[in-house]
Amino acid sequence: MVDWSTLETVFLDMDGTLLDLHFDNHFWLEHLPRRYAEQFDLHPAEARDYLIPMIMAERGSLNWYCTDYWSDRLSLDITGLKAEVGDRIGYRPHVTDFLASLRQAGLRSVIVTNCHPDPLALKLQKTGLEKHVDGIISSHDLGKPKEDTDFWKDLGQRAPYRHESTLMVDDSFPVLESARAAGIAQCLAILSPDSQQPARDGHTDIPGIHHFDEVLPDLRTRQALPSYR
Repeated sequence: MVDWSTLETVFLDMDGTLLDLHFDNHFWLEHLPRRYAEQFDLHPAEARDYLIPMIMAERGSLNWYCTDYWSDRLSLDITGLKAEVGDRIGYRPHVTDFLASLRQAGLRSVIVTNCHPDPLALKLQKTGLEKHVDGIISSHDLGKPKEDTDFWKDLGQRAPYRHESTLMVDDSFPVLESARAAGIAQCLAILSPDSQQPARDGHTDIPGIHHFDEVLPDLRTRQALPSYR
């Protein structure tokens, strides 16, 4: 599923890969419509029917992930509203063991996320995730989402890597397809990103796992090598 012996760098998505996507799904599908309805004197169902198509129309673009964009468009403090349900932020199963094993194996781990810097700061405050990895890069710093194949070229300026010795782990098949098209040698999909939702079907060409315990045994057999810098 993963050839750990060839790897130097592991790029990791955050939401739905390291952190439970339940927080984000709950916010966009339930909490935001409820608070929008309160703010503009609408029925919650009416607010949801108005918001969800508007949000989905931006899917795959940087706006989809941009807190500033949605705060301006909806006249709401999106970061503040996210903090209201911040107790739902948490790790997916076996994540800290997986990250510790990457470090023990001498592999460089870098979070590569579409998350906007403001909610990213909230999630780091709640989890301390930054202590377990070698770096974190938001696509907002590069001006394009991971779904854009040009993202991966620009990423190399911020976090130099060799395509042939890099793994990308993500719960988004469009992102994994983009990474593969950009030349990243190995991709791995997360099939159970939201703890409150059923697992998704796999991809015909990209291997997938439900949780990291499925790859931990093979990772732990890898002989520790000097980290790639």
